[in-house]
Amino acid sequence: MSLTTRELWTAIHGMILGAGFLLAFAGGYAGLYSLKSELLTAEGIKERLVRLKWGTSIMALISWLTVITGTYIVYPWYRATPPEGADMSLYPRSFLKADPALSGWHVFGMEWKEHVAWISPILATAVAYLVWRYGPMLIKNQQFRKIVMVLFLLAFATAGIAGLFGALITKAAPII
Repeated sequence: MSLTTRELWTAIHGMILGAGFLLAFAGGYAGLYSLKSELLTAEGIKERLVRLKWGTSIMALISWLTVITGTYIVYPWYRATPPEGADMSLYPRSFLKADPALSGWHVFGMEWKEHVAWISPILATAVAYLVWRYGPMLIKNQQFRKIVMVLFLLAFATAGIAGLFGALITKAAPII
């Protein structure tokens, strides 16, 4: 099996970075959920907070790398304008827009990926900041912890929807 440069970058963007963020979310969310003072010892709190600080920071970094590689490496190949008489299947955006049955993938799906997907790293960074800045408060103030968990869920949801659209768009019009 061999991959073209474009396929390799698409795999790095979606399968490695994107999937890494989505998979790591479960650990981070479980870490936030388990920050209940009645369940933890003083030693357990220290250990959990260190793991949570680094875990959320790494997840925010992965989220930024995913969006940046998608926007500045993969997306220009998707958006390339075909020369006159070129094979449209080699130009995903033009291929999708040319077929009325597939044009919705570009009109809605790529719009989500182009713009809304940027919300995920912003929210993931906000969560990492809040964990670093107010770590012990997450244990004492359950309402604040729940707010951070909602931000974390929103980061996951925007990344998950963008990833789903990316997979479906790539299925309909791969970047070769």
